[in-house]
Amino acid sequence: QVQLVESGGGLVQSGGSLRLSCAASGRTFSSYGMGWFRQAPGKEREFVAAISWGGRSTSYSDSVKGRFTISRDNAKNTVYLQMNSLKPEDTAVYYCAGRWGVGKSVTTHGAEYDYWGQGTQVTVSS
Repeated sequence: QVQLVESGGGLVQSGGSLRLSCAASGRTFSSYGMGWFRQAPGKEREFVAAISWGGRSTSYSDSVKGRFTISRDNAKNTVYLQMNSLKPEDTAVYYCAGRWGVGKSVTTHGAEYDYWGQGTQVTVSS
């Protein structure tokens, strides 16, 4: 069982930056592929970014590519989402997700993740 806890959300002005963190419990974090998803009010959950278990592969949605960066520190059992040049349309609850990843490629599909955090609110004002 893996527990995920997000932090780092908040209110920021358009053009600003935030760094989200997702701390994972357990000793097998380094074997998990990790992803970030978001859900805005009245909208479906959408993929944001993902990173492979070894950290060598990443994937981004077109809407955040070039502005957001996903990374991981396996020694700290933590995955990060650095968000730069934030826009009001980035406003959402951001969720961290994980799945056993050894031998698997990065996935953008939420249904393929087994573990989810409780979410952290990001609000970007114009």
